[in-house]
Amino acid sequence: MSSPRAFERYCAIGLTVAAVTWPAAVLFIALEPARLPIATVLVQTAGAIVCHQRPERSFHVEQQPLAVCARCTGLYLSGALGALLGWAGGARLPRRSRRMLALAAMPTAASLAVEWLGMNGLSNLVRALAALSLGGATAWLFVRMLRSEARAGTYVMIA
Repeated sequence: MSSPRAFERYCAIGLTVAAVTWPAAVLFIALEPARLPIATVLVQTAGAIVCHQRPERSFHVEQQPLAVCARCTGLYLSGALGALLGWAGGARLPRRSRRMLALAAMPTAASLAVEWLGMNGLSNLVRALAALSLGGATAWLFVRMLRSEARAGTYVMIA
């Protein structure tokens, strides 16, 4: 495998590892915060960078909120699954990816709109469920695109 093609494959592998490791770390430190205090601080700090971490909008484990809100939890859990599923099948460039992402984002966008308009206070479960399609579709698409870039002959098509 030539160097440019190997790079995309390694990126796809790295993205998949990160997509699986992050939600696992969020859940692990919620279950065992005292076991690895440095990891707990790192995950909480990283969570603060990507999420508002409002306790009332977060799932709780033993009365402690997760490092990310319920919506982010749904995004990251489904992202892990989507990244893993991105390795199933051939390394083809996905078709209609914009349409797929637009459709996948609709439940998340609708839940945000409902909240911003003050029409209804959604539960944390609804927030997480609304984010599942967006997280899964996005991770699946990124892994598939990187895999297709790594496949021989793709560069001719996009160069």
